Amino acid sequence: MMMKKLIYILCVAVVVMSVSSCRDDGDFTESIFDTTIPAVDPNSATAPFDQWLYDNFVVPYNLEIQYRFNMPASKLEYQLAPADYKKSQMLAYFIKYLFYDVYTKYSGEEFMKKYGPRIIHFIGSSAYSPTTGTEELGYASAGVKITLIKVNEMKMWTPTNPYSPSDMDDLNEHQFHTMHHEFSHILHQTKSYPVTFGQITPADYDGRDWQKRDSVKSHSLGFITQYASSATYEDFVETLSCTITDTDCRWMHTIIDACANGGVKEGDKERIYELIDSLEIAGLDDSDKPWNNFTIKKEISVDSETGEESERFVPDFHERDARAHTENTVTYETVKKFTSFRDYLDNWVETDNNSSTGGMNAILKKLEIATKWYTEKWGLYLFKIRKEVKQRQAHVNDYVRDEVTIYELD
Repeated sequence: MMMKKLIYILCVAVVVMSVSSCRDDGDFTESIFDTTIPAVDPNSATAPFDQWLYDNFVVPYNLEIQYRFNMPASKLEYQLAPADYKKSQMLAYFIKYLFYDVYTKYSGEEFMKKYGPRIIHFIGSSAYSPTTGTEELGYASAGVKITLIKVNEMKMWTPTNPYSPSDMDDLNEHQFHTMHHEFSHILHQTKSYPVTFGQITPADYDGRDWQKRDSVKSHSLGFITQYASSATYEDFVETLSCTITDTDCRWMHTIIDACANGGVKEGDKERIYELIDSLEIAGLDDSDKPWNNFTIKKEISVDSETGEESERFVPDFHERDARAHTENTVTYETVKKFTSFRDYLDNWVETDNNSSTGGMNAILKKLEIATKWYTEKWGLYLFKIRKEVKQRQAHVNDYVRDEVTIYELD
């Protein structure tokens, strides 16, 4: 079987490294798979899908999709379930359409064959850790394998129940944020990012207790997600992945959060509007958009142990998240209701050139470094990748109807 062959080859990779390292970087004409035996068992019940995987991933990219449950390759600290066969097929089509076809369009097959993962492993269930109270959205192994979870929570398309924008948001959150995150790790482990990135917010990384920070705290410190605050390299890849996969609404909420508690310096407001344009977020003058209808509240928190009182501003859309991340006694006072993001940014957010780097100023600096590295090192344009993904997701129902075949088990 193809899977067994690949595992064997990976096990002996150390032995052949001295040979493979002498090959020219541009030579990828030979497959890493044993081609002396049939790649797909024609008698298998899954043969049609296996053949599609071979033709669309093994041949062009030397990539194996492991949709069958692989216990030795799974994290045994979780109780995991196998991925559903039909949903595995749908996810494989999405990986081709929304990931490989995107990068291949702008960088070519040889790029993805060289730098893409060798294995993508599907898990049907979630991976929740009762020890830390966190849930893994996926994980990778040394740039070789990416594991995607929650496959069984995917919605299956039907003509009468097509995919909605919220379905695409779920797909991004559970699978494709992980794909871009882990792929960015592969890229930066190949070509290092500038050390100046980690010097923007050096004192605020917390590898042990990052999960105790809520969204408001993380954004206020200059991190695009809570997990980004765990380490410099996670911050870097989260910045890249979120740029590509975060929805317009999520990006606007991040910006509103990051501006609410300082960290906006001279010239930042103009740069924020430029960022919104680069993200192609429309509707700043549309009253129906959620980022034009929100309330800023003052959170007054009393430390449960010391009795010390602290204050910060919390947008109402993250109030629930803020409450969930504290054991302190908190109360909220309405400061102002906004019906326009422009009014919020132009007239309420204050410019503070004396504070330490954080908030939106830090996020802007990190984005500048990350996008420049993405282009100079790889010839890729981060916002162009985002645009391509968004356009493909907008037409995903046409793609599924016209291109996707879901095989039944006999």
